[in-house]
Amino acid sequence: MALNRDAEHILELLWIRKHEKGDPPYLHLLEASMTKDALQELLEQGLIVQVNGEWQLTEKGEEFARVALRRRRLAERLLVDLLQTADNLLDETACSIEHILHEGLEEAVCTLLGHPRFCPHGGEIPPGKCCEEAQRTGFRLIVPLSEMQPNETGRIAYIQTKDTTVMQKLMAMGILPGEPIRLIRRSPSFVFEVQHTQYAVDSDIADCIYVRLTPNQS
Repeated sequence: MALNRDAEHILELLWIRKHEKGDPPYLHLLEASMTKDALQELLEQGLIVQVNGEWQLTEKGEEFARVALRRRRLAERLLVDLLQTADNLLDETACSIEHILHEGLEEAVCTLLGHPRFCPHGGEIPPGKCCEEAQRTGFRLIVPLSEMQPNETGRIAYIQTKDTTVMQKLMAMGILPGEPIRLIRRSPSFVFEVQHTQYAVDSDIADCIYVRLTPNQS
């Protein structure tokens, strides 16, 4: 069952107010969606009910709200981690992207990001089926270099850092997306090999380098 954008935002708003402490900075965008038409749509679908003058989620609405919030927060992580989106653009852009992350694409994005637990604002990302499967099987697709084990190999997927100095340093070293990489050791520093050249970095930089593991190791 597809809902319009305002209706999904209302579900997210009601979920946050019920389950979380503190208000995310984009709360005003969700509040602006509280229109008569959107509320009527949710009522007709049996997703909300009014109790003592306050809107509340039904049991059915709880699950819809959970999924909507998961998509929103995955959209935020995608924008921040892969696209380096500026803070002033993050909230409104995430509002638009979340509505195209339907089942299948949503799980693909979650897997790509390594099944993140929290959004950039610190809110918990409700886990999906792909997260449960990854936890059960130990399956890993993309991980930071800091989580690799010695002799694991893969290809660099992306660099996640807002520090332009670090980004420029890694690019100058040839640490670029698509390059094959092998971790040699983890201590006292992370030593890895790219194109037959070995490099040693600290844990902060190792956290920035995300690797798509060789299939038989993931």
